[in-house]
Amino acid sequence: MNLPNLRIGNGYDVHRLVEGRKLILGGVEVPHSLGLDGHSDADALVHALCDALLGALGAGDIGAYFPDTDPQWKGISSLLLLKEVMRMCREKGFELANADTIMVAQKPKLAPHLPQMIKNMAATMNVESERINIKATTTEKLGFAGREEGIAAYAVALLIKNV
Repeated sequence: MNLPNLRIGNGYDVHRLVEGRKLILGGVEVPHSLGLDGHSDADALVHALCDALLGALGAGDIGAYFPDTDPQWKGISSLLLLKEVMRMCREKGFELANADTIMVAQKPKLAPHLPQMIKNMAATMNVESERINIKATTTEKLGFAGREEGIAAYAVALLIKNV
């Protein structure tokens, strides 16, 4: 059976906000009194995109490749994980058509940092910036994000098979 030349995947990640950690999103250190808790740099945006890409490949999720029980991933930049996931996509003959993402956070304001996040992620994936879209929203103080307990990120990625 020949599979279609297009594959879509979605991803989701959430991390708790804690004291004593840097807030890293899209490879950008965002000034804030709290940071995301996690084994790596806890970049929820990049983790969600990795999961979307892996989903499009039908290759599981980020935890299968970079488990939080493995000390080699402790404190690692999530951009390095994204680079490896993109290598996996290309190894299977796929290229990124586009990715659309959204971060959910009450604070801090993320909009001023979106252009640099896009640049970082595009450079890491070796694609044009126009292929990556990042949005940020609040929850109007509802839920865990609204209470500033954590930050969530969603991503959708469309891959196209090289022919």
